[in-house]
Amino acid sequence: MRAERDARLRSDAAANRERILEVALAELTRSADVPLSTIAKKAGVGQGTLYRNFPSREALVLEIYRHEMRQVADTAAELLRTRAPDQALREWMGHLARFAMAKAGLADALHKAISASCGQEKPGHGQMTEAVAILLRANEEVGTIRPGVTTDDFLLAIAGLWQIGPDANGQARARRLLDLVMDGLRTGAPGAAGPGAAAGGAS
Repeated sequence: MRAERDARLRSDAAANRERILEVALAELTRSADVPLSTIAKKAGVGQGTLYRNFPSREALVLEIYRHEMRQVADTAAELLRTRAPDQALREWMGHLARFAMAKAGLADALHKAISASCGQEKPGHGQMTEAVAILLRANEEVGTIRPGVTTDDFLLAIAGLWQIGPDANGQARARRLLDLVMDGLRTGAPGAAGPGAAAGGAS
């Protein structure tokens, strides 16, 4: 009986945490200065529950970003299980573009949180780098991208994504940028597929 109760409490606590993160993402995207009491109320939890999970605004913002980055990073392995490597890479780039544009509104809150945390780097960077590495490695193994491309090369090439807004024009610009990057990766590939092989991955 006690074990069942403890399991239920853990399940409830996990559900509360997920709900807080979901509501906080939406609210902080609208305004970096939204009161935490508003987030707690809309999430249907007490302020004590919110502070037990996230003792400060900075901790909440950083965890939102880490959570979202982890979801995007995890998508890489999922795509490689169901797509050809070059299709997986291009489709994953589309996921990253949507994440970058949708989270543009969180940039102000994230900047404030990092500043308050003594300037530490954005969370999730390691997971993102690992996701890029497995995608590049899978493509290089089958010859669908040029050899020797590093994760740093790739991340620098797509850095412009973080400067693109979420409007319709921004989405078109993101697709064009990613298509150009993909074309560049294919140039010199020993076994590159023909044109349009990854057309389904547009963001």
